[in-house]
Amino acid sequence: MEPISSLQGMTRRWIMLRFAIALVTLAGGLVAWFVGLRPLAGNIWTVGLVIVGGHVVIQTLRGMLHGRFAADIVASMAIVGAFALGQPFAGLMIVVMQTGGEALERHAEGRASQALRELEERAPQSAHRVVGNRTDDVAVGQVAIGDILLVRAGELVPCDGIVVSGESHVNPATLSGEAAPRRASTGTRVMSGSTNLEGPLTIRATSIAAESQYSLIVSLVRTAQETRAPFQRVADRYAVWFTPITIVACLATWVVTRDPVRVLSILVVATPCPLILAAPVAFVAGINRAARSQLIVRHGGALEALSSIDTAVFDKTGTLTIGRPEVVQVVAIPPHERDAMLTLAAAAERGSGHQLAQALVAAAPGTLPDATGVVETPGAGVIATVDGHSVTVGARAFVESLYAGAAAGFDAIVPTTPGLRAVIAIDGTAAGYVEYADQVRLGMRGVVERLHALGVQHTVLLSGDAMVNVRSVADGLGIKEAHGDLSPGDKVAAVTEMMQAGRRVLMVGDGTNDAPALGTATVGIALASGGSGISTEAADVILLADDPVHIADAVAIGQQTMRIARQSIWGGMGMSMIAMGFAAAGMIAPAVGALVQEAIDVAVIVNALRARHGE
Repeated sequence: MEPISSLQGMTRRWIMLRFAIALVTLAGGLVAWFVGLRPLAGNIWTVGLVIVGGHVVIQTLRGMLHGRFAADIVASMAIVGAFALGQPFAGLMIVVMQTGGEALERHAEGRASQALRELEERAPQSAHRVVGNRTDDVAVGQVAIGDILLVRAGELVPCDGIVVSGESHVNPATLSGEAAPRRASTGTRVMSGSTNLEGPLTIRATSIAAESQYSLIVSLVRTAQETRAPFQRVADRYAVWFTPITIVACLATWVVTRDPVRVLSILVVATPCPLILAAPVAFVAGINRAARSQLIVRHGGALEALSSIDTAVFDKTGTLTIGRPEVVQVVAIPPHERDAMLTLAAAAERGSGHQLAQALVAAAPGTLPDATGVVETPGAGVIATVDGHSVTVGARAFVESLYAGAAAGFDAIVPTTPGLRAVIAIDGTAAGYVEYADQVRLGMRGVVERLHALGVQHTVLLSGDAMVNVRSVADGLGIKEAHGDLSPGDKVAAVTEMMQAGRRVLMVGDGTNDAPALGTATVGIALASGGSGISTEAADVILLADDPVHIADAVAIGQQTMRIARQSIWGGMGMSMIAMGFAAAGMIAPAVGALVQEAIDVAVIVNALRARHGE
């Protein structure tokens, strides 16, 4: 990745250098002209025309040899004509606007990030391999299928495997999209890149590191970036018909007048600077406007893509939902009272770093009493003494293994439907249970409705979470198409299938598991507030604010920016065609034509800048 980034940086610097040379020679020649050194002025302009204009002509010829007939063709013809007819000022004016437009495009499209490489560097570099009674630290690349590995609390799982001993919780959120930590015990499959939260686990490797889930995600993101279709410059699409019109006008004028100066004047006023400048200026203005809505748009192509999307695809965990479990229901068994039971349970859990424990503490009313004799069993539950009561909170199997008589009480109230729950026993008897869920973000339904109003015809939910949770969220937000239990590769396949069907897809996500799909979609939006570095690397747009309403803002800004850009392009071309008529009649000399063209450019730029504030 580094050589590619370095090459892109060199290209940007070379473009800026050419633009600077064109400006300096133009200004130097003007100074010489106004102090009466006109021959020197002509020489300075000629030098700039040859150095920078020659590069423009060579680039255009190379593109034509590869079948690319872009907006630069007319500009190159004007540059050559100006040099041949001794009109360096007119030629250099064209070069200044040409290179200026290219510099603006590069500025609008510039993206320089090391997140993909950083993801690779954050991958587990070593593993603790267990051989007999000895534990050896080895490079992760030396791990073979079947090796027994020790994963300590706080460490990443180095490769996909199956737990052979130990109990803990692992956090797979960035890989699978699950909001809550998953209990891991003997027989549980764990993925590389998951974090072991509590007690040590011993696992048997089922794949080598290079073929594990973490490496698969890196590979998918890299492939998505390398295979994404290049953005075609807006000017080139309009040049397909504008360039032939210009050439026909030049040929007709030559046939009628045999005057090469008139032909050059036509080329000068027809130079597609309005085409070249309108979209980049509008894009830069639109990007600045998006920044005020906490949206970082990486390049102008993203704004154009946003203007035409018809399908919005959402991740669930951390995107549509807040990304962490919260207490949604507390049920107490009489004679226990709800708030009193919740206070005792929260006091027992207060010292735990587990996500569910933190959610329980946050939900408790009032001030919590002190807990003593706290004993936590990683991956199972906690026992403590609070206000003279023995309080046990945890998995139902754990609590019932301690108090067999509590089973009947739990049978009477704990639902059998899927869900994330912890049961509570007080003084050895069943007291109640707490249910957790990942809550939908406020305002998300309004975002979906606004996207429909903006012309987005399809909304889709793709998640690695269980289908029962995915369907519940989709129904609550009015999203008709939903798919759960998906791997990162499954998400890429789903997005690719939509695009192959002709859809223009917006993908919104936040986690590492979303990164490949973000890079594959027509345009990707990453939520930076809870997202990973790799998701922001893969996306075209980064939402900094933790407010989903700006997702719809991105689409609206893209649509308005493209409307203004097209207005500027059509207006600029219309004025250029009028000027072509005057040039063909011999009423505009090449130098005057260059100034006329600059006036048109200024009008185009002023209009395009309206994208800073919308229409």
